[in-house]
Amino acid sequence: MNEKRLTPEIEDALSRLLDDLNPTVRKELLRQFSAWGAEAIAYLRSVHTGPNRILSLHAAWFLRELDFCDPVEEFKIFIRSLHYEMETGALLLNRTIDPDLDVAAQCTLLDQIAARCRELMFPPMAAKEKCRVINRVLFHEYGFRGNVENYTDPSNSFLSDVLSTRRGIPITLAVVYILVAQRCGFTLEPVGVPGHFMVGCYEDQSPFFIDPFGGGAFRTGADIFTQLRKNKTTPKLSYLTPTPVREVLCRCCRNLANHYAIAQDLDHARLFASFVHEFEVTHQRNVSP
Repeated sequence: MNEKRLTPEIEDALSRLLDDLNPTVRKELLRQFSAWGAEAIAYLRSVHTGPNRILSLHAAWFLRELDFCDPVEEFKIFIRSLHYEMETGALLLNRTIDPDLDVAAQCTLLDQIAARCRELMFPPMAAKEKCRVINRVLFHEYGFRGNVENYTDPSNSFLSDVLSTRRGIPITLAVVYILVAQRCGFTLEPVGVPGHFMVGCYEDQSPFFIDPFGGGAFRTGADIFTQLRKNKTTPKLSYLTPTPVREVLCRCCRNLANHYAIAQDLDHARLFASFVHEFEVTHQRNVSP
C-alpha cells in the first residue's frame, strides 16, 4: 500500500486489515497511517466512533500508537457519536483514568469466563438455567462479589479493576454479567432500578431479574417493588424495563463523580461530572424537535 491519498476503496481494504494482529501487518499499517497524516487520523477516528465494536477498539490502538489519542477526548467523541455499545463504552471510560490499559487483556478475560460458561451449557436449556450456569462460574468459580466493605471506592466503577479484584458495585457487576451472557449467545438487559442496578431477562413469557451484587439471586418484579417500598420509593413499571446503554454509562460517570468527591479527589470528580454533562447535552440535542 503506497497510495498517497485515502480513497473509499483503500478505506474499505483497511477495514479488513485493522483487526489483523500479525506484527508485520500492524507495522506496515502504522507506517502508512503516519505517511497519510491527517487523512489517516480522520479515518481512524471515524472507525473508532462507528458501530463496529471490534474495529473501534483496534482503531483506538492505532491512534494511541500514533500519539493522536487523548483518552478523555476519545471518550467525549464516543459520547457525541451516539453509537453506544456497552463494552466499548466501558473500556473507553476505563482508559480516561488508565490510558495504558491493555484493552485486549480485558476482552480476553471476559472471553475466558464465557468459554467456561459455555462448557456447562447444554441445549436445550432455558434462559434461567443459563443464568444459573453464569452464576456458578462468576460467583463461585471466579469469586465475583459486591464490594460491601469499600462501596464508594472509585475503582469499583472501572471494568478492569472489577475483572482484576472480582469486586464491584451493582452496575459494574451487572455489566460483567451482561457481557459474559452476550458471549454465550443470549441477550440480557441492564435494568436501572433506583438505588440497586439489576440484570433483566425478557426471553420468557414472564421476565425475571438477576441481582449480581447479591450473588446472582433471582428476583421477580414483585420482589423488586417490595424492596423499593421498604426504601421509601414509589414503584413504577418503568423501573423494570431495560435501561439504554447511554444511561448505563452516564450512571457510571455519575457514580464516579460522587465517589471521587467523597474521596476529596475534586479534579477527577469534575472530570466525570463533565462526562455526565456531555451525555445529557448530547441526548437533549438529539431528542429535541
